[in-house]
Amino acid sequence: MTPRLSPTPAPSVPLDLTALRAQFPILATRVHDQPLAYLDNAASTQQPLQVIQAVSDYHQQYHANIHRGVYQLSRNATRMHDYAREMVAHFLHAAEPVECLFTRGTTESINLVASSWGRAKLTCGDEIILSNLEHHSNIVPWQMVCEATGARIRVIPIDDSGELDMDAYRRLLSSRTRLVAVNHVSNALGTINPVKAIIEEAHAAGALALIDGAQWVSHGATDVQALDADFYAFSGHKLYGPTGMGVLYGKRALLEAMPPYQGGGDMIEQVTFEKTTYAQIPNKFEAGTPHIAGAVGLAAAIEWLEGVGFERIHAHEQRLLRQVTERLSAIPGLEIKGTAPQKAAVVSWVMVDPPIGTLDIGMQLDLRGICIRTGHHCCQPLMDRLGIASTARASFGAYNTEAEVERLADALAEIVSVARDASARKGRTETPPAEILYPVAVADSPASAAEEIAEIFDLLPDWPMRHQQIMDLGERLTPMPDALKTPETFVPGCQSRVHLSARVRPGSTDVIEFLADSDANIVRGLIALLQQLYSGQKAGAILAFDAQAFFSRLGLDDHLSMTRRNGLVAMVERIRQIAAGLGR
Repeated sequence: MTPRLSPTPAPSVPLDLTALRAQFPILATRVHDQPLAYLDNAASTQQPLQVIQAVSDYHQQYHANIHRGVYQLSRNATRMHDYAREMVAHFLHAAEPVECLFTRGTTESINLVASSWGRAKLTCGDEIILSNLEHHSNIVPWQMVCEATGARIRVIPIDDSGELDMDAYRRLLSSRTRLVAVNHVSNALGTINPVKAIIEEAHAAGALALIDGAQWVSHGATDVQALDADFYAFSGHKLYGPTGMGVLYGKRALLEAMPPYQGGGDMIEQVTFEKTTYAQIPNKFEAGTPHIAGAVGLAAAIEWLEGVGFERIHAHEQRLLRQVTERLSAIPGLEIKGTAPQKAAVVSWVMVDPPIGTLDIGMQLDLRGICIRTGHHCCQPLMDRLGIASTARASFGAYNTEAEVERLADALAEIVSVARDASARKGRTETPPAEILYPVAVADSPASAAEEIAEIFDLLPDWPMRHQQIMDLGERLTPMPDALKTPETFVPGCQSRVHLSARVRPGSTDVIEFLADSDANIVRGLIALLQQLYSGQKAGAILAFDAQAFFSRLGLDDHLSMTRRNGLVAMVERIRQIAAGLGR
């Protein structure tokens, strides 16, 4: 079946953004009664009607399991799945469709290579080269295989702009190098890496090269043969397609030599209890029933993307990148992280004067209908290299507009102005405590404190007002002295920096008091709630209180992401551990 592609528009014809945006139903929705500005495309792009309809049609008209069914419905589903693989091969310019394996996404694709190729080929003393820009998905699988084989990881450093030090890379290459695994584009900074040169240098040293293309494939044409990549991975949900669907490209000779990644149905040739022989590629690596609807949606997304045209998308996104860089650079106290000369349409920043936690920035923008990403972006080694805990990140796609850039910049300027005024007031009215004062109980038990808090929240009819209440509590929280912010008091699990210091009240045997602090004001507000609940209470009462049910009652489950709730849970767990220790 020949891939169906729309004629590629002339690059000189700009995008018709009104018509293009009309293809994305979600862009017409409102958030907190504000028009949606979706600027988190590096995490997931939205899906056009063409993709939504293709998946819906499959479920309504064609759904059946593939390959073994002799009936017409199964044969139709099989043809659609096979066609999707042909579309992917065309999209990547692979030599043949069998070199394109379907996976759940980039993460599974890299894990497949690490587990299959890595465990079979790596031995003690071998080296894998990664870069300081890598997503955890291109770090942790290699750490796991190194632990199993005795191989070790070497890391390409970056300069302060976020650009790879290619001279340092060349010095890392040696006869011990077996694989170089780097991303095509940094998800955290937007740096476009010189992957063709990286691959050439790796091959010259006798090593293979794997490219994480998750952040590239929706922004520019990909030719794995021209790159001479040994492996190339990407995810459908960053390509205007469905989640849970991805691709691993691998050269035929490499894939044929690799052992299976998983065992099960459809990846076998013959099974007996004595021995199993395996199917040919790609089936050998696709155990079990595949994500058929995901493949159908991915094919539709590729057709849509090819129809729009990469040259037009690239020109549009680069205009937005120039605009947002200029506008954000003009905001006093805002510092952009990642200024490499070659960048995708991603801008990351921190607020240093006044200091504003990135989590606070993200939540304040959410109240204005603007969706960005905050945190370490699954790039903690990169954040360590930059000397920060997190950034705020806006990432742009084909449907974003100059007006959305202006909304983002204006909102940030307003947030900074309000924070600067609050900081000035705080500096005039607050004096540091003469000694460290731990909060005391203001209620008879955590349950009674919870009722008092809930009564206040019940009077606040919507999330913006409840959010402001939490922010106000954070503003009034007594700062934790720096002397108590040690590795021992650090609380992992939250995407902001949190420290918690607890003690048994002097003269008591079971009353717990604690101080805590964070670099995000929303988390400081949550700390203030925890102090009202727990500080100055007896260990038994703390252990008996159901904190999760209480925070659900306040509506936090609906408005704090899982990673934010994990941080809250981590603080509660730290307090409960201390309380439990007193009972032993």
